Amino acid sequence: MNWNKIESILLDLDGTLLDLNFDLHFWLEYIPKVYSEKHNISFQDAKKIIVSRIESQEGKLTWYCLDFWEENLELDIMKLKKDISYLIQVHKYVLDFLNAAKENKKQIFLVTNAHRKGIDLKMEASGLQSYFDKIISSHDFGSPKQDQKFWIELANTIDFDKDRSIFFDDSLDVLEAASKFRIKNIVAINKPSTKLDKKNIPGFINIENFSEVMTFNSITN
Repeated sequence: MNWNKIESILLDLDGTLLDLNFDLHFWLEYIPKVYSEKHNISFQDAKKIIVSRIESQEGKLTWYCLDFWEENLELDIMKLKKDISYLIQVHKYVLDFLNAAKENKKQIFLVTNAHRKGIDLKMEASGLQSYFDKIISSHDFGSPKQDQKFWIELANTIDFDKDRSIFFDDSLDVLEAASKFRIKNIVAINKPSTKLDKKNIPGFINIENFSEVMTFNSITN
């Protein structure tokens, strides 16, 4: 990889720039706890209900929609997210990478399935907002990154050359969608959460953190 040939950097948010531990804990631990208390059922029964409902929406835009889950679960999702917002953490080496990218005048786009309300909370907690030339949510287009419609809309919204861009994400189905759209340079994050072991994502260059990307061909050269 030659950074001199890269003009635009497209970055996922959760699991790529931010530790996925926040989201995993929120949906698999904190929400079931609150739900169990509200409905006076066991934590395990509540977790089964939550996981079943989440799995039923996998791959759909509703899977990421906080308004949908607020209505579906009858919970104040944003208040609950704020309750544990101290868990929102930037992955190691992300700031080094973003600073180097800005110094080298790369376009930096946040390209995420996250809901705008969640993005706002995470930008406030992480301080990352100033690094991006533009923040794009799939909710703006009505289609998740797994769909080609998202990528077509993205190309109509921001100015980027597929051959001179690089895309980072931690989800196989999203990476495959970007590949189908013919983004030339694609990198998979194989350790989205500090609480989980890294897991190889087949078919793509895999990295654990951004220090590995900077050693391909130093972005600071």
